[in-house]
Amino acid sequence: MKITWGHKIAGAYLLFVIGIVFLVFKANNEKFDLVTKDYYGEELKYQQVIDQSANANALSMQVKEEIINNELVIRFPDEMKGKQIDGDFYLYYPANATRDYRKTFSINSVEMKQPLPTGMSGMYELKLSWLADGKKYYYEKKIFF
Repeated sequence: MKITWGHKIAGAYLLFVIGIVFLVFKANNEKFDLVTKDYYGEELKYQQVIDQSANANALSMQVKEEIINNELVIRFPDEMKGKQIDGDFYLYYPANATRDYRKTFSINSVEMKQPLPTGMSGMYELKLSWLADGKKYYYEKKIFF
């Protein structure tokens, strides 16, 4: 059998169709995580986060965080001394939602120690929000483990 131009064109077209079908299959099986489940609802509330960040920036010093022996140590500004602090800290891992870590806390001192799960590595975003004396605060920083 002799291969003609028609066979070559049909073969090229068939390879193109197979390639497109393969790309569609791969794209449908790609895993992606959203930042939050209710992304648009959270976006509408973002002005509150801006206001809380402004409250935190108005304090005499920034929140200080340190990792000591697989423990996250967070030190609040001196204005928080002697106050009840209720809050939430969230270690957000942008690449994989299963590696996120969230805890709530309630303390009466300016220092909080939180043991971390083993195996944390890479870049995380610390999102810390707290309430003291009826005023809300928010702090965010990138941390490398």
